[in-house]
Amino acid sequence: MSTENISTRDQILNMLKVKGSLSVSDMAVDLGITEMAVRRHLNTLERDNLIKSTLVRQAMGRPTNVYSLSLEADELFPRNYSHLTLDFLRDLQDIDGNAKVEMLFRRRENRLEEAYRNHVQGDLEERVAKLAELQNEKGYMVEWEKLDEEGRYRIREFNCPISQVAREFNQACSCELSLFRRVLKADVEQTTCMAKGGEKCVFEIRETRKA
Repeated sequence: MSTENISTRDQILNMLKVKGSLSVSDMAVDLGITEMAVRRHLNTLERDNLIKSTLVRQAMGRPTNVYSLSLEADELFPRNYSHLTLDFLRDLQDIDGNAKVEMLFRRRENRLEEAYRNHVQGDLEERVAKLAELQNEKGYMVEWEKLDEEGRYRIREFNCPISQVAREFNQACSCELSLFRRVLKADVEQTTCMAKGGEKCVFEIRETRKA
């Protein structure tokens, strides 16, 4: 895609964010391009689920489509969730101490374990592959590999969507490790952690040893 196309696409998204729902003709006038050119960009944005169209009846003439941002597109714009979360966690720590913060992270771990439990099934390799898929859906950029025929595996996460929180509240990391152990029903050790200065998070996995 050319720089010009990227620029026009971004202009359309920004325009819809600022002005709300607009027709093709409205956008063509604002952008100084033809309606056909606008429609070409809108087709791409619709395909990517970034905009939605609504048929609006007019006092005169035929109904016309107006376009607005989808919920997915709204996530493209700046967010400050991590700072808000950190403020709340710090306040909770000041008011009720570390035990209450620990309880919140454990509750999150329990919710995730419940959500993952029915999906992470099969032998260990199938469980590792499914866990990696679920973590990928949450933005962790995961790769996994089988290390040997003795049933050892490795999961690597190249992104941490909650890194700002995890750097200050390491409970996020310990709860993730505990979650992996619970859903995989296996021995899991974390050898590298982004929140503690590593380039990625690495987990070594193997079947639980028999006592």
